[in-house]
Amino acid sequence: MPERKHLKRLGCVYQSHPRYFITTCTYHRRNLLTNPVVHEILRRHWAKSLNLYGWAIGSYVVMPDHVHFFCADAESRTTLSRMIGSWKQWTAKEMCPLLGVNVPVWQKEFFDHLIRSNESYSEKWEYVRQNPVRAGLVNDSNDWNYSGHIDYI
Repeated sequence: MPERKHLKRLGCVYQSHPRYFITTCTYHRRNLLTNPVVHEILRRHWAKSLNLYGWAIGSYVVMPDHVHFFCADAESRTTLSRMIGSWKQWTAKEMCPLLGVNVPVWQKEFFDHLIRSNESYSEKWEYVRQNPVRAGLVNDSNDWNYSGHIDYI
């Protein structure tokens, strides 16, 4: 498979505990995610990330066919790609029988953006928080039931 330059990861990050903004989509952009049970599956596996992989998960928004979330390397036990790959694997294993779908549940790739400042974080969070409003799913982002926070601000 040819390397996709637009998805290339940074070779080295010069921050002790970098924070990232992540977006990942369902395979073929299927609307699978806005379901209370699926939301709980996603939350439960995000909550395990700190203990299992050393990655703290912050705020998130789950949309019908993709998720946005923030994460930080808290203990450098594994790479960002491995943590997200494991999260996708374990969530898919629970979601497939529940939803009656086959794998793959998730697209192979994900988008990551290194957060370099508190201003950058605030801008990204406001974008994420307003995503359900822009999509016409709610009139007020506070009414969206598929968002929350796991470990850190």
